[in-house]
Amino acid sequence: MGEKILTIDDSPQLIEMLRLCLEKHGYEVIAACSGSEGLRKFRENRPDLVILDIMMPDMDGWEACRSLREMSPTVPILILTVLKEKANIVRGLSLGADGFLAKPFRPGELVARIQALLRRSSMAKALSEDRPSFYDDGEIKIDLERQQVYLRGQPVNLSPTEFRLLACLVRHAGRVVPHKTLLTRVWGPEYADETHYVKLYIRYLRQKIEDCPKRPKYVLTEWGVGYRFREPQLAGLEPI
Repeated sequence: MGEKILTIDDSPQLIEMLRLCLEKHGYEVIAACSGSEGLRKFRENRPDLVILDIMMPDMDGWEACRSLREMSPTVPILILTVLKEKANIVRGLSLGADGFLAKPFRPGELVARIQALLRRSSMAKALSEDRPSFYDDGEIKIDLERQQVYLRGQPVNLSPTEFRLLACLVRHAGRVVPHKTLLTRVWGPEYADETHYVKLYIRYLRQKIEDCPKRPKYVLTEWGVGYRFREPQLAGLEPI
């Protein structure tokens, strides 16, 4: 079997449909019918990706997503939901979800999303092995390997999406990273046109690492093009 996928949904019919669809494409499926059971099976099996429902009785998908992120900052989480409002999408992304798929959906669309998320996860691992993993300018310390950020010695609590965005910018420090590149690398190819995601998370990131978010010195805007993390030698950043 291929990669392990944990499906968490309180509908036995949907769980069975997901199992048939995913096993047909070579994935190993681990099923859970509640949020608490899903967390237990995640600890036991360490899957490569999680498919998560929101509307569940004992523990809703929001709480499950938050707990999954505490256990693993990198595992891709795909939310299946009938809640299509933008506010719910933003809430899910802020809790660490990597993608959304609205119910009802086509099996082919589901498989395409899963493949894109697994591809992105694999790319992120490869990039982290090939690029410098630690920066320190005396004020901000960014450990890309351990996914830790410190500002003047104090830990900065970033969501997984915020950290992926920061890591993408830092690894290309001094160069402009276009909006579409950030969207593809941080969220996935299917989000290439969702520029509001980038703007929203750049704002979140600046609020956490900049002394004055309206006059940033690290995360710089290149109007109409994208964003740039300040040049290493100009900011005093040195890879170790």
